[in-house]
Amino acid sequence: MKKSIIFGLILTLVVGFFAFDINQFFTLESLKSSHNQLEDWLVDSPLLATFSFFIIYVLVTALSLPGATIMTLGIGALFGLFWGFVLVSFASTIGATVAFLAARYLLKDKVQKQFGQRLQAINQGIEKEGAFYLFTLRLVPVFPFFLVNLLMGLTPIKPRTYYWVSQLGMLPGTLVYVNAGTQLGQLESLSGILSFNLIASFALLGVFPLIANKLLAQIKKRRVYKRFRKPSQFDRNMIVIGGGAAGLVSAYIAAAVKAKVTLVEANKMGGDCLNYGCVPSKALIKSAKVAEQMRHADQYGLNAVKPSFSFKAVMQRIHTIIAAIEPHDSVERYTGLGVEVLQGYAKLIDPWTVEIQLNAGGTQRLTARSIVIAAGAKPVVPSIEGLEQVGYLTSDTLWETLAKEDEIPKRMVLLGGGPIGCELAQSFARLGSDVIQVERNNRVMMREDPEVSALAAQALRKSGVRLMTGYEAIRCEQLEDKGTVEKRLIVKNAAGEEEVILFDRLICAVGRTARLTGYGLEELGIQTERTVITNDYLETLYPNIYAAGDVAGPYQFTHTAAHQAWYAAVNALFGEWKKFKADYSVIPWTTFIDPEVARVGLSETEARERGIAFEVTRYGIDDLDRAITDSSNEGFVKVLTVPGKDKILGVTIVGTHAGDLLAEYVLAMKHGLGLNKILGTIHTYPTLAEANKFAAGEWKKAHAPQKLLAWVEKYHRWKRG
Repeated sequence: MKKSIIFGLILTLVVGFFAFDINQFFTLESLKSSHNQLEDWLVDSPLLATFSFFIIYVLVTALSLPGATIMTLGIGALFGLFWGFVLVSFASTIGATVAFLAARYLLKDKVQKQFGQRLQAINQGIEKEGAFYLFTLRLVPVFPFFLVNLLMGLTPIKPRTYYWVSQLGMLPGTLVYVNAGTQLGQLESLSGILSFNLIASFALLGVFPLIANKLLAQIKKRRVYKRFRKPSQFDRNMIVIGGGAAGLVSAYIAAAVKAKVTLVEANKMGGDCLNYGCVPSKALIKSAKVAEQMRHADQYGLNAVKPSFSFKAVMQRIHTIIAAIEPHDSVERYTGLGVEVLQGYAKLIDPWTVEIQLNAGGTQRLTARSIVIAAGAKPVVPSIEGLEQVGYLTSDTLWETLAKEDEIPKRMVLLGGGPIGCELAQSFARLGSDVIQVERNNRVMMREDPEVSALAAQALRKSGVRLMTGYEAIRCEQLEDKGTVEKRLIVKNAAGEEEVILFDRLICAVGRTARLTGYGLEELGIQTERTVITNDYLETLYPNIYAAGDVAGPYQFTHTAAHQAWYAAVNALFGEWKKFKADYSVIPWTTFIDPEVARVGLSETEARERGIAFEVTRYGIDDLDRAITDSSNEGFVKVLTVPGKDKILGVTIVGTHAGDLLAEYVLAMKHGLGLNKILGTIHTYPTLAEANKFAAGEWKKAHAPQKLLAWVEKYHRWKRG
């Protein structure tokens, strides 16, 4: 209601300004003809005249009315250069700030809600360097200042910053116009105020903040490197620390463009994904899924059987698969590509020097113009009393440890309800272990919408997992009696009630944390929090040292590590000519439980939290022909779009091969294609991919032009006679 009143008042004043032809007084001719009268008024009532001019100027500027230029000339003619300059400087800034605040109060929430995602990059830029942007605009008086006032009001720039930057930025233009006003009698037109040379001067002034920003960056760079002596020449163009996804891709790119590059890896090539994460877990998931299909073979018209297998053979298959993929990431392959691979522990000595403690013995020091830190992440081990005594496994250690066991652990406790925890819990349960999964939050897979979490929980329970959400592990105990050992986990629910869980094996899957110690980061002052702190170009405190992958965040996916590696490598090698900001606008991910959960872009929960307007379109996979023939007709496709448009904001797919189905939406979002384009694409029948087309069809039906269709119906009725 208050906004409506304020908007109505502003509209009335603006309409009145033109309706009563008040704008006729804000012309050069009118100013010249009334000059003598205004001088007399100033002599007779100096305070009233000064106050009146000040208030009118504030109003004209605040309401974005034409006339501020004429008033500036008039004030210069009446008050002279000094006092005219002071009066206009403060009146214009106050008026501009009022217009800024009015736009913010009346429009910002609505604009940000409707266009929040599109404006995200602008908002981030304004938060970081808004003062520089504003200062640049204010220095060029040919740019419509009223637009600056209104548009800046829609951004997150602080009012205090807006005021003082405007005050400073408008000083040169104010001085020029007030000075021109002192020569009022010689002015024939407003265009005579700004000559080409003056406009060029203002343009140069406008570029000054950008130049200053670059100079400040250079000064900062010199200050950062001040205590170090830069080598006159370098052994390598690039050194990469870490042989996981980010490190391998960085080294590959460097070698591909003929740079001399050394890759340092202390443990196994291929990093976590190959050896401890994606590859072994997906191999386990496949074996577990086959066992589940055997158990429920009657769904396919076959005899259901209890799967009989050797757990050792299952684990051996996992290691066989790792071995089959290993050559893709091997020392031999990368050496063949032109990468020097050193096995050892790398530590930064200075911004250009790396010392390598070689696994084979001895040390080696190398210098490089650029360094990429791709050290990856490691499992988080929660601080639980007695955990070390009872023993635990993580996603890094379970593959080697369990491979030595003849039988699958009978009783297994799994801590964590994220993607890793859910995948492992379902797989081990399907292979016959009594799995209890403990999650401190009230639902699993907290990053997804509640309905997705509910379906995931249902799938876990269906597979035999005892799911305990809302429970916190508080301590472990190990009791020995006559040669037998009993391991216990004590958990507590939200009401404070304790429960005892007996187990044979406990797996910690509560998340992963970046590897930040042992690389010399602390000694060089490179900032770290949960990850290595980088800028938009993946540069650390030192512009020649980059970080990529899990060690840099914000995502912990193999595909984002490889994605970041491109930016890190290209910026490291060619950044002096052109730098690229890492783009996280379209990041997909999948949790490989059965049915799979895949997402790209916004979920409903995230959209609401950010205040982004959206529409939801759903298609149930239970209606899809191919899903029905495969007896896997569960799940859905959910698409978030801009209201009234087919622009995709986010997609969640739950179902068989959801991760594969998502790729079409990832492509569409990356290249700005909407649901109409997906609907107009031929999808092979019968395939699961048709779910994407049918989801687009659901959107089309919901947005069918009903009025036009009514007329078309009348047309067809007329054609029938």
